[in-house]
Amino acid sequence: MMRIGQGYDSHRLIEGRPLILGGVDIEFEMGLDGNSDADVLCHAIMDAMLGAVSAGDIGQHFPDDVRWSGAWSLELMNKVAGIVRDKGASIINIDSTIIAEAPKLNKYISSMCSNIANAVGISADCVSVKATTAEQMGSLGRKEGMAAMAVILVEMGK
Repeated sequence: MMRIGQGYDSHRLIEGRPLILGGVDIEFEMGLDGNSDADVLCHAIMDAMLGAVSAGDIGQHFPDDVRWSGAWSLELMNKVAGIVRDKGASIINIDSTIIAEAPKLNKYISSMCSNIANAVGISADCVSVKATTAEQMGSLGRKEGMAAMAVILVEMGK
């Protein structure tokens, strides 16, 4: 049996923090605000993974408290991949989109795909990361934050 999961995350941009997306340190003057490294891409993917196996969301597994302060999202993603496996599922593929006006992310996409693939134990050619803008509309368009969406396909019983 195949199952899908979808995930979404968003964080405000602030000064004084590094910008981490897909486990990659992105050259930019601002970073994302959050308890962990605030990696919206990894967070959206983790929620999609958990949703695919009906295992709640990342807030249930990694609540906003001191235990997870500064946590590296790729490590958390590896833990979530373990939950997926414990539920009897295998990850088939991941498709994701980052929504941000700036910076341009094309040169980082390949590294993001590799990092995510390594964290969940699949081939990098089974991970898609895309980037788009909000066409200067709304809070994302005003560069107040970034968001990410993800879908995942898993096969149960593998």
